[in-house]
Amino acid sequence: MSAVEEKLATLGLSLPEVVPPLAAYQPAVRSGVYVYTAGQLPMVEGKLPVTGKVGAEVTADEAKDLARICALNALAAVKSVAGDLDRIARVVKVTGFVASASDFTGQPGVINGASELLAEALGDKGVHARSAVGVAVLPMDAPVEVEIQVELVP
Repeated sequence: MSAVEEKLATLGLSLPEVVPPLAAYQPAVRSGVYVYTAGQLPMVEGKLPVTGKVGAEVTADEAKDLARICALNALAAVKSVAGDLDRIARVVKVTGFVASASDFTGQPGVINGASELLAEALGDKGVHARSAVGVAVLPMDAPVEVEIQVELVP
């Protein structure tokens, strides 16, 4: 078990199995020292725990928890191509998408769920640049989707 996975365990979390692709793509791709994940939905054991728009059917706090799950799924995808999460030199960029009610403007707070998990699990290596974007709808009516880009130790 990697140090990152041990840290996750102290947080009461474990790395899930990689979420299988829903279409024609790979969950993560390595290019040189970088790993790019596909957008990760908050799937838990193959299912979305909640669906709908944030600010309507889903609260901002629920969505923040879902963004945390997305980040955990993204780490699983990174491990699938990097072999070991301890090879992460740093998280470079996080992009978060929030399926938002028309008047919801709290996207940054929602995506903090992913950012905070990455910082908790990786320390300074988990601090990153980020975008948090409101969108009309996401696949499977998911409230949140997160993708990450990491740099590996050469």
